[in-house]
Amino acid sequence: MANSEKPRIGNIIRDGIAFDPKNWREGAKDVASLPENVAEFLMLLNARKVDAVLVGGVALLHYVEGRNTQDIDFIVAAKDFERLSEVEILNRDVYFARGRFKTLQIDFLLDANPLFRYVRRTRTTLQAFAEQTVRCATVKGLILLKLYALPSLYRQGEFARVGIYENDVATLLHYYELEIPQLLDELKPYVDTTDWQEINNIVSEIQQRLVRFRRHQIADGT
Repeated sequence: MANSEKPRIGNIIRDGIAFDPKNWREGAKDVASLPENVAEFLMLLNARKVDAVLVGGVALLHYVEGRNTQDIDFIVAAKDFERLSEVEILNRDVYFARGRFKTLQIDFLLDANPLFRYVRRTRTTLQAFAEQTVRCATVKGLILLKLYALPSLYRQGEFARVGIYENDVATLLHYYELEIPQLLDELKPYVDTTDWQEINNIVSEIQQRLVRFRRHQIADGT
């Protein structure tokens, strides 16, 4: 693929912000410098030898279309995270941190979390973007992360994010043939009994939705 055809991370994030109607109401945001800031941040990761894995909406867009995002998400080792002194830390806890590099918002998943560490070590692949080649979560890795997050989002009442994450999982399962029982077995060691049952219920509902969709496709001859 020619370099001009590769997705540009900076443009994805810039457009996600620029075309979000909520941002129109809140006033114009400085998005012109975002592509340059993204490229600078990726170069910084390389210069500091930070072993970061791209996840979240930008990673998802490498596998499916139609997903907007306004930030960039990485899994990093906690020890590597400390090397990024240029990033302004907005908030941080044991497993997550949010920071800003110039105009770019970055969400970090810290591999002190066992599942994040598992995905970072075993469920990654290299993906070519216009800025550079980036280590990115695989389809399985992204689904594991989405399913892991969903029970917590339900408890927090994050209705909009629940819808987005469930749709992300459904879309990936629609386009990629995966052994769902095997996928759930991978996730089971990293969740408690209550969350495990909730995740199984969520997956069952998503599977039913996919069955309905495929049934309509067959009926319509598509």
